Amino acid sequence: MRAGELVRRALADVVSRGTIRDPDLIDRSFTVTEVRMSPDLRHATCFVAPLGHGDAAALAAALTRVRAYLRGQLSKEVTFKFMPDLSFEPDTSFDNAEAIDRLLHKPEVARDLGPAGDED
Repeated sequence: MRAGELVRRALADVVSRGTIRDPDLIDRSFTVTEVRMSPDLRHATCFVAPLGHGDAAALAAALTRVRAYLRGQLSKEVTFKFMPDLSFEPDTSFDNAEAIDRLLHKPEVARDLGPAGDED
């Protein structure tokens, strides 16, 4: 299993326990969509997205405030030579997909994407 996926799963387990005491994270539902590890495995960039509607940037900022706690909890879950430093970034891929979906459903675009063979 890749190191990033291992960290993502362990981080999801830590978060799901509900032991984080930050007021901005209590009773907040979010997902860790991806973790990208640096080549030396010393840094992990964690992409997070709120479930439902919410501010992904504020979520990433709140997780950044508790990253020392999360790193300590991760050290109990995964075994690496060095525990990676964590950084959190908002995951905008869902917003990008929604924007593309809206664009594809515009009447002028839908007309151009109609079935081939209607050009008689």
